[in-house]
Amino acid sequence: EVQLVESGGGLVQPGGSLRLSCAASGFPFSNYAMGWFRRAPGKERECVASIAWTGITEYYGESVKGRFTMFRDNAKSTITLQMNSLKTEDTAVYYCARNNRECGGPKAKVGDYNYWGQGPQITVSS
Repeated sequence: EVQLVESGGGLVQPGGSLRLSCAASGFPFSNYAMGWFRRAPGKERECVASIAWTGITEYYGESVKGRFTMFRDNAKSTITLQMNSLKTEDTAVYYCARNNRECGGPKAKVGDYNYWGQGPQITVSS
């Protein structure tokens, strides 16, 4: 059974930092591209970052470039999203996700993913 379990959500002040982690199990983790998505209130789910199965290439949404960094640890079957210089507009539910094909590059569409984590809330507020 594929499982994606996130940790690290919470409340942070604007300008602060948070780190999200996602522990994967139930599939050959190193064979799959992974992604981080978020859904803000009243908005559609959007891709924040994704990383190829090789870990070499990455994608970042325009709104988070230069502030967020995604990396993967294949030995531990985890992905991490380091979020710096957080803004109030980063408030959302964040999801980790597994790509629907093996050996893929970083993908940014919801339809490219078929497994999702539970989605911890991140609130950026003073």
